[in-house]
Amino acid sequence: MSGFDLLLKIAGGVALLLWATRMVRTGVMRAYGSQLRRFLGSATRNTVSSFGMGIGMAGILQSSTATALLTVAFAGKGLIAIAPALAVMLGADVGSTLVVQVLSLDISWLSPLLILIGLISFTTRPTMTIRHLGRVFIGLGLMLLSLKLVVAASEPMRDSETLQNILIPLSEEPIIAVILAALITWITHSSVAMVLLIMSLTIAGVVPIALGFTLVLGANVGAGIVPFALTMGETPAGRRIPLGNLLFRVGGVLLILPFMSLVSPYIAEISSGDLGRQIANFHTAFNVALALVFLPFVGVMTRLMERALPDRPGEESDLKPKYLDEAVIKTPTVAVACATRELLRLADVVENMLRKSIDVFSTNDPVLLSEVSKLDDQVDELHEAIKLYLTQVSKNQLNEENSARCVELIAFTTNLEHIGDIIDKNLLEIASQKIKKRIEFSEQGWSELVELHQMALDQMQLAMTAFVSGDVDIARQLIAGKEHFRTMEQAGGDKHLERLREGRIESIESSALHIDMIRDLKRINSHLTSVAYPILDASGELHESRLRVRPHAERAEVSN
Repeated sequence: MSGFDLLLKIAGGVALLLWATRMVRTGVMRAYGSQLRRFLGSATRNTVSSFGMGIGMAGILQSSTATALLTVAFAGKGLIAIAPALAVMLGADVGSTLVVQVLSLDISWLSPLLILIGLISFTTRPTMTIRHLGRVFIGLGLMLLSLKLVVAASEPMRDSETLQNILIPLSEEPIIAVILAALITWITHSSVAMVLLIMSLTIAGVVPIALGFTLVLGANVGAGIVPFALTMGETPAGRRIPLGNLLFRVGGVLLILPFMSLVSPYIAEISSGDLGRQIANFHTAFNVALALVFLPFVGVMTRLMERALPDRPGEESDLKPKYLDEAVIKTPTVAVACATRELLRLADVVENMLRKSIDVFSTNDPVLLSEVSKLDDQVDELHEAIKLYLTQVSKNQLNEENSARCVELIAFTTNLEHIGDIIDKNLLEIASQKIKKRIEFSEQGWSELVELHQMALDQMQLAMTAFVSGDVDIARQLIAGKEHFRTMEQAGGDKHLERLREGRIESIESSALHIDMIRDLKRINSHLTSVAYPILDASGELHESRLRVRPHAERAEVSN
């Protein structure tokens, strides 16, 4: 076999490994992205919990880089302090090593099973979450398969004199080896994939174990470079975390590099001579030691980063709350007014998402789809900030009016966040399928969908007016709008069924998307209408039950 064929096979295996790693990460984020973001925001109150959160997030996402980007996003919006964020990063470094530990086991037999389970889950897709989990299983199976391919392709290189002539000098120049591995890791954007590749080449006898350890150190430095490079355009608050983490990693490498000859025998002893396990164990041991050494110094690094990257004057993020004034929390009436202003800002973002969503369907523009989807991040952040603010306000002694208003604010904020999720996770997913499969609605069907969408926008305006004013007449209009929406939905469904009976090609091809889109618009309308019920209930215009009350004699006859 020629050298070109060997390199091509190894390159193919590495490419498959990188793609499989990306599949796992994106699958997890699509299935549980919102929950992970909320969990990350609530579990970073102190250094220890932040460190544990970092381990869990990196283990789930199989990427310390993905965890870093989430953490940077939170820090840039002021939702996570720099010190806990640095602790998250140290935990993420340890968490990513656990992925390597699992994949270093001899579980290649799992590959076809995971791919089969993933394919079934992805194609049958009873729910979107299961479909995304199917993507995760396929990715895990492909990762195991790619490692096997790399090991098999590398074995003929073991006796290559040319390769030995390259590796022997590299073994004697650890700084160059570290820099080379760091650059490769930066290019591939995956320290997990890089360490697994080093492990595969070591098992195949291509890379000596001592050089393998040095390359692992370089992979750890490269893993710090990746988020630092990706966040160069962020605010100073966001850039402090990846820079601090990179300095931790570089410092750790410089501390351990002179003592590698002393460390290697201990790693070999605890790994029972297994070369693959030695690489994995060294990777884990280095990151655990890094955390133990630097975790007590996250406060010092925070102060250093604040001096190195001071806030720019007048800088303000669109995602950051503007009206939640912490100084007035002890004055409930003013604080509730601040929360109401922020809620209106949140509603504007949700309305913008809803308004632009129909344009995605009409233009088939994937760039616009991505822009609308990103707005859901702002919705999630504002929702979380308003909820936490009102929780702090509710700790005061509130009168009945302020207490009721806090409950209404939290309820409506939650409904708006749900609407954002419906648009992002459902409507935009339908639009994505329409774009990918090049499906077109029939002219009549599209006209009905546009009319329903406009009705939902009108309901949005009414809901906001009703919430702010508490006007009973507007609340009645909102309820009447819900009934009108239901009538339009039923009429549209009948017309759609009639077009299917007539065998119209466009209607048949777009039937599933058409029905799903109506369902999601109906769910949005239901969340908006919920604003009216507290207003009508307070005015005594709601019955305790919508069920018709039967006469006593009729009830007795039925029971007999």
